Amino acid sequence: MSLSAKGVGFKLFGGKQAPGDLWGGLAAMLVALPASIAFGVTVYSAIGPFHAAYGALAGIVGATAIGLVASIFGGTDRLISAPCAPAAAVLSAFAIELVSQGVPSAIIVLLMIMLGCIAGLIQILLGFVGVGRLIKYIPYPVVSGYLSGVGLIIIGSQIPRFAGAPADASWWNTLFDPLSWDWRAVAIGSATIAVALLAPKITQKVPSTILGVLAGVLTYFVLAIDAPELRVITDNALIVGPVDISPQAYFSSVAARWKEIGELRLGQIAALFGSALTLAVLLSIDTLKTCVVLDQLTRTRHDPNRELFAQGLANVTASAVGGIPGAGTMGATIVSLTSGAQTRATGVLEGIFTLIASLILGSFIAWIPVSALAGLLIVIGIRMIDREPLRFIESRATVFDFAVVAAVVIVALTIGLIAASAVGVAMAIILFVREQLGGSVVRHKVYVNQVSSTWHRPEAEMRVLAQKGDQAVIVELQGSLFFGTTQQLYADLEHELRSRQYVILDLKRVQSVDVTAAHMLNQMRDALAERGALLLLSNLRENLPNGRNLREFLTQTGLMDNEETVRTFPNLDRAIAWVEDRLLGESITAPSEVEEVPMQLAEMELFSKRKDETLKELETRMETRQYKAGETIYVRGQPGDEIFWIRRGAVFIFAPMGAGRTRHVAAFGRGDFFGGLAFLDGQPRGNDAIANSDTEVYVLSREQFNQIAESHKKLANTLILAMARTLALRLRHADSELAMLQEY
Repeated sequence: MSLSAKGVGFKLFGGKQAPGDLWGGLAAMLVALPASIAFGVTVYSAIGPFHAAYGALAGIVGATAIGLVASIFGGTDRLISAPCAPAAAVLSAFAIELVSQGVPSAIIVLLMIMLGCIAGLIQILLGFVGVGRLIKYIPYPVVSGYLSGVGLIIIGSQIPRFAGAPADASWWNTLFDPLSWDWRAVAIGSATIAVALLAPKITQKVPSTILGVLAGVLTYFVLAIDAPELRVITDNALIVGPVDISPQAYFSSVAARWKEIGELRLGQIAALFGSALTLAVLLSIDTLKTCVVLDQLTRTRHDPNRELFAQGLANVTASAVGGIPGAGTMGATIVSLTSGAQTRATGVLEGIFTLIASLILGSFIAWIPVSALAGLLIVIGIRMIDREPLRFIESRATVFDFAVVAAVVIVALTIGLIAASAVGVAMAIILFVREQLGGSVVRHKVYVNQVSSTWHRPEAEMRVLAQKGDQAVIVELQGSLFFGTTQQLYADLEHELRSRQYVILDLKRVQSVDVTAAHMLNQMRDALAERGALLLLSNLRENLPNGRNLREFLTQTGLMDNEETVRTFPNLDRAIAWVEDRLLGESITAPSEVEEVPMQLAEMELFSKRKDETLKELETRMETRQYKAGETIYVRGQPGDEIFWIRRGAVFIFAPMGAGRTRHVAAFGRGDFFGGLAFLDGQPRGNDAIANSDTEVYVLSREQFNQIAESHKKLANTLILAMARTLALRLRHADSELAMLQEY
């Protein structure tokens, strides 16, 4: 993983893109800053109402640090990173749990800081090990459930603050106890929600978050006209309160928090890792989801692993200095993009503008009503709820997907996000297994008397194969062979394993194989071996999509231990040809491994019933040629003025496929002839003929054939008819195979 930052350095703010980046960074800040403050207030208000000011500072620091670090080291141009809802949800739940346990506030703050740091370190680790490319493949129903659950948690956590209820009040107690509400807080929060929801329909020039917060502040000051207590900044639970933004004061406060580390118990530190893992996963999902959308909008490609590293580094930095961790945020990124953002400098500028704005507006931030920030987060929570899965209920095919979404949401609300993470992973596995089980791993199944090899055999042998071919079954497999499909595979082949002498498994279209599937193949081999049958494997690829060498893997799992019970072939055609030879009772030794005796004309099927005198004269008209293995006999486009009979060896025919590629389409052995079609119709050769082994042939030229036709018309006619009949049989057989394959 490269950590070099293209565009970083002296050229970061230069070039024609600078104006666009400037406006994009400013627009992003206007969206990210209010939300960051709101998230920070939410997190720290869980400790106590008068921690809101510190939370506001934590949100500002987080937006600044994350914006700077993530943009400089990230793998995505124009991505805006800032504190986000998943971080607020996890940290708030974490703080509430610690408060219920009676943990001192100073220790809670330190533990939250450490939680953010550990989550960032986990993200860095995920980036280095390459998990980034996997996270974005989490099924949509799981992601939808995550985000909807986080949105509902955010809404629930903000109800007490929206209503001005006591800090320790739960959302359900608040919701059903209107007497505990502060109507002024409700009025302020309602104004914020109304404006934030309606603003996008009226104008796109000013972010709705800014307008919503301003509406809340304006409502507060209108109420303050007749309420003197609202014009007091200290000990006022309705507003954020005094914010000391001086660097010296803030970092002194952070240093004081870190000094408390000696007070932590080992159990408290160990308990951080579960929440940290959940936080890291949620932040990673949020970031990479935004990156995918950004890629679609900008027609670019992000580097997910580099982005995870940058986000992790940013979260470690932000948390270490007391800020709120975050992720790549959709809202700020889209606003920045529509405002003219061009490069990663936009994110850096967003961080700088956030710092400048906080320094300038420090006194204003103190007067922001807590209920206005709560209203803003309720709007964000509402927008996070994915309504698309509601359509899944309409079809039986997608009901299970809706159940996945509902399960993740329910677990997130009732148990927690950690448990929801586990449920999400489990549901992702179930979804995968379900999809795999939805289709068969058996692409099609045929017998050797239905599909033959490319070896052309005499008519008598074809009749034998037609009778005996059902002893061998050809099974083409597809997809993933894993624990979820092994029983299905065995059930589909159970009859064949009990009745066939040869079972050929073609693995060309297999994408992956796990240990369970390998064990099942071992069982199939043993079941066949018990009655003297054989398992044959073809196309054992050395480079499956998952990077596994299939041949090595099956060898390691013991499938290849006994060559007497299992055989492998480089392709399906070789496997079928081997079985055909066995069914015909021929030697299984390859032709190249034996010393072949050249055949005479009288031994060849085409001339078996001819008189010796006729054959002697015919042989005098023929030329004998020899070819080395791999030597070209003829090529496509050459005149078809010769016909060949094979005395010994073998010849392979290759058809052109375009772009200089060819495909093996036929094979001829001893006693067979080739080149007859072009010889009969007088057209140029349509394919290539290559000697597969050292080969010797009889060659009859058209000139010699014409001389035979003049002196022995009957012989010439008989020869032509015999060749035509053989070619017709070959064509009929090919048509039959083609028709059968089309059924599949």
